[in-house]
Order: sequence, then structure tokens, then C-alpha cells
Amino acid sequence: MSMVAKKIFLTKGVGKHREKLTSFEMALRSAKIAQFNVVRVSSIFPPHARLITPQEGLKLLRPGQILYVVMSDNSTNEPHRLVAASVGVAIPKDRGQYGYLSEHHSFGQTDDKAGDYAEDLAASMLATILGVEFDPNTSYDERKDLWRVSNEIVMTRNVTQSAIGDKDGLWTSVVAAAVFAE
Repeated sequence: MSMVAKKIFLTKGVGKHREKLTSFEMALRSAKIAQFNVVRVSSIFPPHARLITPQEGLKLLRPGQILYVVMSDNSTNEPHRLVAASVGVAIPKDRGQYGYLSEHHSFGQTDDKAGDYAEDLAASMLATILGVEFDPNTSYDERKDLWRVSNEIVMTRNVTQSAIGDKDGLWTSVVAAAVFAE
């Protein structure tokens, strides 16, 4: 059986609980994907697939079904520790070509920093198969200009969730996911 997703949505969530597993479950609930059997897959954005809203995607799903996701998660029980989880997306101009999804999880990074990192990671992976020179040390605007000039990478984005560890030491979990909806 072969399944190639045609629709993908991005989602994120955060959860807190005294038990680590329960805080992860709460983060999945916050992301609205706890009612599915989540299976993690690697990092390919399928050819011809399109991004849709979480609201559109959730309408296509049934509780209990197997749900393929590219997911990043992170947890801490250290008070005031910043945790982040991010998934980056890079889609080529030629929609018949596959793109990339990347997972990044970190400590001490804001949403913007973690999201930019995940987006850069996905774009650099895509750039390697497209033959585009890619230097993640250049500024974001310089990279966007490079992508326009090379006329290859059409879109990058990310979904990122960060949170500060609970002041009383409860487990704090964050998730970010690209969900293969159909």
C-alpha cells in the first residue's frame, strides 16, 4: 500500500502536569491531535501536497485513526527553563519535486529563534537537492533574495511552540507538528 499525502497542516501545543507523559498528552490535546494514533515519519514534504489550515485538516480526520506526523517535542521540569519545539517547512517552486520538513527542539530559544532555525534547516536540506548554494549564516533577507534569484525555493515557514517551565516544577511539554491529513 502506498500513501502520499496531498494535504498537510501545521499545529502546536503546550501541556503541564506533574507526570511527564501526561504533560505530553496535554500538549497533544492543545495541538488537537491527542485523539489519533500518532506515527512519526521522517522529513519529506510530498510532491503536489499543499498546506491547509488545522481547521480544514481536522475535518478530514476521525478519532482513533493512524495519523502520520513530522513532530518535534520537548519537556522540562526545571522551573523557569525555556523549552521550544519547532517544525520547519521548505517547498520547491516545482511542485512536482518533493520538499523538506525539519524538526528542531531546544532549550533557551524563543519562538522566533527556534522557528528560524527549523526553517533554515528545512531550506538547507532542500537547497542541497536543488543544487542551490545555501549559507545559513547569511541574514534571513539575504537568503530570501538568494532563493528568489535561484528561482528554486518558493516557500519556507515554521510552526513553533515554546514555554517556560512551571515555577513549581510541574512537567512542561511542547509539541510542534506537520500533520499528513489526506
